[in-house]
Amino acid sequence: MGLGVGGVLGAWGLLQPWALALALPLLPFFRLPLALGLALVALRGALLPLPEPPFGLRLEGVFPVEGGFTAWEGHRLWVRHYPPLEDGLYRLRGYLAPPEDRRNPGGVDLRAWLLAQGVKGVFHVERAEALAPLGDPRRPLWERLAQGLSPPVREVAEGLVLGDKEGLEETYPLFQRAGLAHLLALSGLHVGFLVGSVLLLPLGRGRYLLALLLLPLYLWLAGPSPSLVRASLMAGLSLLGLFLGLGGAGVLQALGLALFLQLLLRPEALLSLGFQLSHLAVLGIALLLPRLPPWKGVRGYLLGAFLTTLAAQALLVPLLLHRFGFLPLLSPLTNLLALPLVALLVPLGFLKLLLGGLLAPLVEPLGRGLLLLAQVGSHGPLLRWGEIAPQGFGLYYLALLPPFLALHRLLPWRKALVLASLPVLAGLLAAWPKPLDLWALDVGQGDALLARMGGAEVLVDGGRPEQGARVVRALRALGVEALEVLVATHPDADHFGGLGKVVEEVPVGLALLSPAFRQDHPLVQALKARRIPILYPGRGTRLGVGRGRLEVLWPPGPSGQDDRDGLVLLLDFGRAKALLLADVPQGVEAQLFPGPVEVLKVSHHGSRTGTAEALLQRARPAVALIGVGRNPFGHPHPEVLERLAAHGVRVYRTDLAGAVRVRFGYAW
Repeated sequence: MGLGVGGVLGAWGLLQPWALALALPLLPFFRLPLALGLALVALRGALLPLPEPPFGLRLEGVFPVEGGFTAWEGHRLWVRHYPPLEDGLYRLRGYLAPPEDRRNPGGVDLRAWLLAQGVKGVFHVERAEALAPLGDPRRPLWERLAQGLSPPVREVAEGLVLGDKEGLEETYPLFQRAGLAHLLALSGLHVGFLVGSVLLLPLGRGRYLLALLLLPLYLWLAGPSPSLVRASLMAGLSLLGLFLGLGGAGVLQALGLALFLQLLLRPEALLSLGFQLSHLAVLGIALLLPRLPPWKGVRGYLLGAFLTTLAAQALLVPLLLHRFGFLPLLSPLTNLLALPLVALLVPLGFLKLLLGGLLAPLVEPLGRGLLLLAQVGSHGPLLRWGEIAPQGFGLYYLALLPPFLALHRLLPWRKALVLASLPVLAGLLAAWPKPLDLWALDVGQGDALLARMGGAEVLVDGGRPEQGARVVRALRALGVEALEVLVATHPDADHFGGLGKVVEEVPVGLALLSPAFRQDHPLVQALKARRIPILYPGRGTRLGVGRGRLEVLWPPGPSGQDDRDGLVLLLDFGRAKALLLADVPQGVEAQLFPGPVEVLKVSHHGSRTGTAEALLQRARPAVALIGVGRNPFGHPHPEVLERLAAHGVRVYRTDLAGAVRVRFGYAW
């Protein structure tokens, strides 16, 4: 365990040097192994860092693409192309660039994800010509697994046995909401079934050697995912000990050594979500289950399976909420029901790799049963949460530590409960003040602004239709469970398009629409289908929202021109004001008298037809927000940027900065 903890601190220290200071309080407990693990992993990362490709370099040539990646002169590269390229040999032309950071709350941190894969560069492909498919010696085995199965069951079988989730676009979310997604990520459960089925053979100590030899074969067949590598290393250590007559390795000892070896091989693996979930789940099981009293019979099996799920999730809760935004509350129950099905499906799947369609009559009904369980379980209650700050992680684990110590008889239970209540109380107090801020979300060439006004939220526009899911993820990540007000400023696709998805996923109290929206407009129909009240406000409309106020400054009435009829909003946060100009032209701006404001959302993505000199003189903003992406219109126009600079306005563009947050404080 000392080697593993030291390895984590060494890898973490390569990313955040301050993390090395955490070794000091842990050193008395683990001593030399911790120091050795830290030094070896840190030296490995410092002396043999992942090379960085020459960004900006243009490439053209023949490249093999496998799993979305290719290689060039010792660099592993992620291939970016729309649509994604299937595995094969291609003639590619494009350029190298660094991966992007996370663009929005709830978005993917592409840089961290690729770094965990051992990738530092992105190959942006401008032209791709398919030359030939890639030969794969594993293909016959995969085809045998699929023989005789219906498409839905085939996809589930491929996920359970091979960890292949490529065909599970519709099914995988069901497994997630049912708390069964871990079954499709190869880990100790799958390795346990594989090894356990071999150990049942009457081969004496030779069965340990046979099981040990099967582990690298399984890694070759399914691919070396972090969780599968961890499980194979742990199982391999125990099997080797049993074969040599030394006994099996303890779970904690095997986990620590597997952790150290994986990080020594590639310290960046620490960033992998699969790596984190796999090790934390096993650590929770190893720390909790042995301290619980044993139960026998059917009751013992049921209770043991139930408690195993709880133990595995004990250390995962904040990470799952942070990364996925929800936690299925029925997960222990669905896992209890799924375990017998998986216990049969996984060994049968291994055999089916060899026997093909002969086992299809057995696999098909079991697979359908698992699918039905996922469908039913996906309708269960979910604990929803936004992204968790580092302090939140710290408070959760501080609250968990005293009960762990009491369970191991290192602390009286009464004192443990008192100590655990302190971080809980601190977390509740920290959640008391409600934020006052304005977010300009990155939706490419379009607008999407979220105003949090002290306990109530207003969403103004939602980008194009394909951006709707991105907006919903951002709302979930920011802890928005419902919208007090949803605003569609005018019926341009880059403003209203994503709101359809928002209306599907997020409860809305009131919708404010520009008078330019017709009654047969798709957004109007979607709002009516959800029975959401609709207002077509005019100049002078005022609404109290949370601790703030929303005022409509324009239009006085419909004119028949979409941009001219756009809703111009003045948001009063109590401590500051923000003026949102939609896409209105300068002729409308001349009739606006908002008074001084702190924030200005410029008109029409920075078009030269808006954000006039006279308005800037009246409003005197300190900050300007521009929602813009790659476009052929020249947005934002240099003249607009020059006018803003001349007035000393700080400009923040979503194409350069990603999502932008303007803070106004908190409401108590």
